Amino acid sequence: MSPPRAGRAARREAASDEPAPGEAETGPGREGLLEEGALSQVLGYHVVQASLTTLGLFARHVGEPLALRPVEFSLLLILQANDRVTPKQLAQALALSAPNLTILLDRLQERGVIERVRSDSDRRSQHVLLTASGLLLARQCEGLCGTMEADLDDCLSPGEHLLLIELLQKVARHGRSR
Repeated sequence: MSPPRAGRAARREAASDEPAPGEAETGPGREGLLEEGALSQVLGYHVVQASLTTLGLFARHVGEPLALRPVEFSLLLILQANDRVTPKQLAQALALSAPNLTILLDRLQERGVIERVRSDSDRRSQHVLLTASGLLLARQCEGLCGTMEADLDDCLSPGEHLLLIELLQKVARHGRSR
């Protein structure tokens, strides 16, 4: 037995993308974008959305050409900027657990870009250093930062760029202090 004619029409209307006469439009807005609702005021949501853009830029400019992950890139540049860095300092700077840092250091040591050496002053401690190959790679990373960041020039002024970095650092410091 087939359903009544009114039932089929009601189901077709419910499946339609067009709102019924007199109903407010919900769902995709202009250009097919969804309304964010309460997310429009959630900082973490916007940080993640922005990180998708910046991770894409990283992959194109640095990650793929140099076969590096973002955390490896960060570690290399931290080592380039600092002498005699301990694994504990790296773990704190990169927000990594000790086991994850060990895996990362093992991978970079196998690649020949870092070495771990015992401290002269405290034989129980060790330092992570760039090898000559690692220093060369870190310099390549540093050189590519400019082209990677230049991809954002059309959406942020230099002042906005600096302000955004300052604000993100403030949020990160807040998270570390807890």
